[in-house]
Amino acid sequence: MRKRVALVCLLCAVLLLLACAPLGTITLPTLPTVIAGASAGAVATQPPAATEAVEAPTPAPTATPLSPEQIDILTLWDEALANVYERVSPSVVHVAVTKRSAFGVGVGTGSGWVWDNKGHLVTNNHVIEGADEIWVRFASGDEMPAEVVGADPDSDLAVIKVAELPPGVGPLELGDSAKLRVGQTTIAIGNPFGFERTMTTGIVSAVGRISRQASGFSLPNLIQTDAAINPGNSGGPLLDIHGRVIGVNTMIYSETGEFSGIGLAVPVNTVKRVVPSLIETGRYLHPYLGINGMDVTPLIAQQLDLPVQRGAYVQSVVRGGPADKAGIRGGRTAVTVPGFSEPVMTGGDIIVAFDGKPIGSMDELVTLLEEYKVGQKVVVTVVRDGERLDLTVELGERPSTGARRLFGSP
Repeated sequence: MRKRVALVCLLCAVLLLLACAPLGTITLPTLPTVIAGASAGAVATQPPAATEAVEAPTPAPTATPLSPEQIDILTLWDEALANVYERVSPSVVHVAVTKRSAFGVGVGTGSGWVWDNKGHLVTNNHVIEGADEIWVRFASGDEMPAEVVGADPDSDLAVIKVAELPPGVGPLELGDSAKLRVGQTTIAIGNPFGFERTMTTGIVSAVGRISRQASGFSLPNLIQTDAAINPGNSGGPLLDIHGRVIGVNTMIYSETGEFSGIGLAVPVNTVKRVVPSLIETGRYLHPYLGINGMDVTPLIAQQLDLPVQRGAYVQSVVRGGPADKAGIRGGRTAVTVPGFSEPVMTGGDIIVAFDGKPIGSMDELVTLLEEYKVGQKVVVTVVRDGERLDLTVELGERPSTGARRLFGSP
């Protein structure tokens, strides 16, 4: 009872001091904490809570710096690319084309590059086709009119010429597209969307691609690259890491009209064959067999009961053409084959070798044929009724125009 009275008196004294003293001048004594559930008359105390230790944040992992040797390799790579650009770009030109029609004047642009010291420049046929005026602008800023020397729609190559080259500008070095390997570095220099002498890099994505043309013939042995190529790059050089021309950028595969990862270039070995002829005669004569056909695959062989699993199956021959004169036969009976929208002509010869080189498909035949010349005689090996026959064909000149042909017709 006495303890309770003393506690009440203490509390009254504290309240009295609070009421009389200025704010902030009184230091209250520390009162014991009353624990709920303690027995009457007993005061239990609770020690103040200990301050929890705050752990230091874990530092973010740091990447291991590259070694000096690795930095040296990357520096050499940068230097190699910069060196190619500095050496090659002065010989890459911006080609501007004016075309007049009943609807007005149209303007187109593309790229080109110096072939020789006589002012000959290589570009694409589709860049200058139908042009009324052609102007060329060099890296130096010099602008010159150009004239068409020769053009070949089937290879999409053309040669134009200026009166003279600016000082210090010379022809580009040519490589060897037959030695290309998938994965090798590619460099494209051109004028995409009019941005002059733009350089992009990538790799050889594939070799031996074939583009089906509206004429019915094919553009064979194309180089596929993932170096960015866009409208305006057409006609510009595709280069290797040494700065040698390995192809002429000619088209892209795209559903939007802009680059989507697949660019195609005419191989430089084709350029070596076509361009000298364009300079000398203004045209190039492509060799011609005069057949329409399709690939022989194991499935096709099973469906048509063929005696071989691979080859170029001849469905028809052009009457009076080189193959027809040599005795190569086309199919005679139309049959419906699952997976084909049109009937297949059966009973034709199967070409399995061309000049002693094995043929496994129509694409292989088209590609190999381009390496030969008009008038050259070649032994064509066919399988007919289960027997192999060697027939000698004198290659003709591919027609520039004619009736509609099936894709892949050589």
